[in-house]
Amino acid sequence: MAIAGSVLSVVGLVLWTVSLSTGVVSDAVDGFRDAARGEGTAYALAKGDCFDSGTGSLQGDAYDVDEVPCTGAHHGEVFAVVTLPSGSFPGDDEVTDVADDKCYALQEDYAMDAWAVPDTVDVYYLVPSKESWTFGDREITCVFGNVDEKKSLTGSLRNDATTLDKDQVAFLKSANALDRVLFEEPEDYAEDDLPANRRWAGDVGTALGEQAEALRARSWPAGSGKAVADLASDLEAARKEWAKAAAAKDVEAYYEHYDAGYEYIDGETTVTAREALGLATTVPSYDKDYDGGAGDWDAGELDV
Repeated sequence: MAIAGSVLSVVGLVLWTVSLSTGVVSDAVDGFRDAARGEGTAYALAKGDCFDSGTGSLQGDAYDVDEVPCTGAHHGEVFAVVTLPSGSFPGDDEVTDVADDKCYALQEDYAMDAWAVPDTVDVYYLVPSKESWTFGDREITCVFGNVDEKKSLTGSLRNDATTLDKDQVAFLKSANALDRVLFEEPEDYAEDDLPANRRWAGDVGTALGEQAEALRARSWPAGSGKAVADLASDLEAARKEWAKAAAAKDVEAYYEHYDAGYEYIDGETTVTAREALGLATTVPSYDKDYDGGAGDWDAGELDV
């Protein structure tokens, strides 16, 4: 959205593209030129900015956006901007693939506490089109938005070193390191590829050990020390279960220790430690299913 004519998509299902139909070519080209020159267009959004789309939603035709305060209702919040290398236009598919990889990876830097991000929020991104690339557009803009096109966001989702204290940041860095490993679970089930799952279980065990060590090594504020220590003990117990899963001789043994290890993840001691540190305490749903939301956004492209 840093440049007019950028393209927006949600998890690869929805694209905002430039409409060059008769009667709007001149306006579109002028928009590209103004934005490329950085002449104060509404598309010149930066990290931390919130905006409303020109149509009142993230669907339909839109040729403009309005920057608005994050404290009120808004359609999107920019959490990162990625600059693509110069050269010829790499193609819509390539640009979208880069946006998908970069934006999902960068969301954690802006919203460190995933528990504080509502389940109804997902990652969107705006990428250069072939036309805007001609006028110098090289930016991918990563955006948080509501998966329900009829609803907006209210308040900023930012929670990083600018909004959190040092103890909260330290705790979240440790927790996020573990989450990144957990999210790398093999696509094939253990019954289909036991070696790959065993290797991953070993990685999880290593990450759990590192998290427990990091929590124990830090001096925590009064009132939270015991809660964090209890969590570290549970993480160590979980590590042992995952180590056994990594050494399992068969699928049945693997799942026995897999299930036992997962019982400690995001459990009661995690919630208690988070509460003591003033962090979000509602365990997020990692199994989103948005009937009527993003799943319905495959009817076609959105023109801007």
